[in-house]
Amino acid sequence: MFALVLGLIASGALYVLLGFQGKSIVDENGKTVIRRVWHGRPAQLLALPVLLAAVLLSCVTVVPTGYTGILTTFGRVEDRTISAGAHLILPWQEVVKMDNRTQKVQIATEAFSSDIQQVDLQLSVNYCIDQETAQELYRTVGIHYYENVMYPRILENTKAVFSRYSAENLIAKRNDLSDMIADSTAEDMRRYGITIVSIAIEDIDFTDAFTTAVEAKQVAAQNKLTAETEQAQKTMEEEATAKRAVIAANAEAEKAVIAANAELEVVKVQAEAALYAGEKEAEMNKRISESLTDELIDYYWIKQWNGQLPSTVLSENGNYMLNLND
Repeated sequence: MFALVLGLIASGALYVLLGFQGKSIVDENGKTVIRRVWHGRPAQLLALPVLLAAVLLSCVTVVPTGYTGILTTFGRVEDRTISAGAHLILPWQEVVKMDNRTQKVQIATEAFSSDIQQVDLQLSVNYCIDQETAQELYRTVGIHYYENVMYPRILENTKAVFSRYSAENLIAKRNDLSDMIADSTAEDMRRYGITIVSIAIEDIDFTDAFTTAVEAKQVAAQNKLTAETEQAQKTMEEEATAKRAVIAANAEAEKAVIAANAELEVVKVQAEAALYAGEKEAEMNKRISESLTDELIDYYWIKQWNGQLPSTVLSENGNYMLNLND
């Protein structure tokens, strides 16, 4: 539109200038002067190419790579977008170029934890716009959509997320905090056709007083942990010593039991052997007794006799003994 208007102005100026012609005129004093007098001439046709060039230039627009063209007709946003490249448009139309690449911004802000501790933050936000709905974003928000809708929502969501946790838990949940802020902001921006690629918390800084208190608490906790560790080590050593004593006592008791059982087993075996020997001897005696006869006894007696006569004899009734040597 600007090229068309400029061409019209240039063409009109050229048409007027070419229409003037110098002419000699004698004034009242009899002097001859040259004045430019308007006369239509064929040279004025030179203004037509200028006008035509202006019209052609106003009908060509170029959208750079990484941008989306928003087409407007007399200020009214059309329902379509123009991709990167050269395009023909009507002379009374204009194209607004919006960056559709992934963009990054740094945000410095502050928030408060659930225990009212101030936290200074450095956020890194990556985002891009939807090429298909860029015209709606331009129609409803404009080209300053980051300042108008994104930045306030990011700050609001950041403060809301940080207020859920105590200051001590914020550091431990750093990655979770980034994800929660990104999820909340992405949901808010989706209706505008803005995609939140990522939000990262690059730095969390607490007040000096809180940092000193946390360090003192960590030192105390470390000292307590050291003492508990030493006590646990001592207790473990004592328990190990007691267990070793119990094991040794149990071993001695088991050893005594084994020795007693072994001795008892030996006695049992010996008793069984003696019983067996007695039974065997009784059986043998029984068998010998059953096999003895008077004749056999006389035989063995005679066999063992050395030929000497006895010096004493008993009477038949056994009441007296006679000495044969007398």
